[in-house]
Amino acid sequence: MSTELLDVVVRQPTLQGQSVAIFHLEDASGRPLPAFSAGAHVDLHLPGGLVRPYSLCSDPADTHHYRLGVLKDPASRGGSVAVHQHLLSEGTRLAISAPRNHFPLDESAPHSVLAGGGIGITPMLAMAARLHATGASFELHYCVRSRAQAAFLDELVQAPWAARVTVHADDEAADTRLAPQALLRAAPAGSHLYVCGPSGFMDWVLAEAEAAGLPAAQRHREYFSAPIVTPAAGDQPVEIVARRSGRTVVAAADETLRSALERVGIKVQVSCEQGVCGTCACTVLEGEPEHRDAYLTDEEREANDQILVCCSRARSARLVLDI
Repeated sequence: MSTELLDVVVRQPTLQGQSVAIFHLEDASGRPLPAFSAGAHVDLHLPGGLVRPYSLCSDPADTHHYRLGVLKDPASRGGSVAVHQHLLSEGTRLAISAPRNHFPLDESAPHSVLAGGGIGITPMLAMAARLHATGASFELHYCVRSRAQAAFLDELVQAPWAARVTVHADDEAADTRLAPQALLRAAPAGSHLYVCGPSGFMDWVLAEAEAAGLPAAQRHREYFSAPIVTPAAGDQPVEIVARRSGRTVVAAADETLRSALERVGIKVQVSCEQGVCGTCACTVLEGEPEHRDAYLTDEEREANDQILVCCSRARSARLVLDI
């Protein structure tokens, strides 16, 4: 994975809905940007040293620019506030990472159900564009509190795949709200579900999908926020062996594994620092992780061969990592 940063400039910044900043990013020298696949995100390097991941919501076929939509979150740890303060001016320059994708489409699926809650619509826009381009069968469900607060509505009406879009607003008739279990029971056999949005929304949709009998391998999700993880009362020090680096360090009970590794000169790339983006995932060679992230699936947790070192700990006294 490339760690080289891209020098970009902000183009066409606008505000839509309830404080959603929408803007394009173009290469500062006018060259095409690296290709990306639907579901990908980039890390924005913001003033104050903040690095935050945001989903790309533009058409993957167009590498002239990347487009992002960022909600100004009152519970922000600084990222969305910094975006709204600094990136709503035409021509602003910043550095971003190359695109990474932890939420890819399975383009072999006979049908895809895309469900975006609030600002979770952003990766779904790229997915819809890609599925339409390939002639694939899909439907897009956009769940919002009200149309007055929602972004992208005009675009969805005008999209060449507008007939596949349904908007579900909480303040409209009850029978127009999303009913995931019924929807998925009626979907073609082999359908895949993609869901992104607030944690409560996602947990509800995924539980309904499981109740509808949709196999785990056909349920895909991407969290964009999670509760801030704080040390638990029973946390114990953990010995971390970085096998490739040949170094060992003990993470104190009130210290993240990432911070302990940095103390001995091992820098692990991070982005969200909340256990939702997967950037800091490391391979576990020995030991038993205690997963506190919102990124790994249940099956990946059971395998115990990965750990997100920004937030997770260990059940064993020792972890050997392939770093």
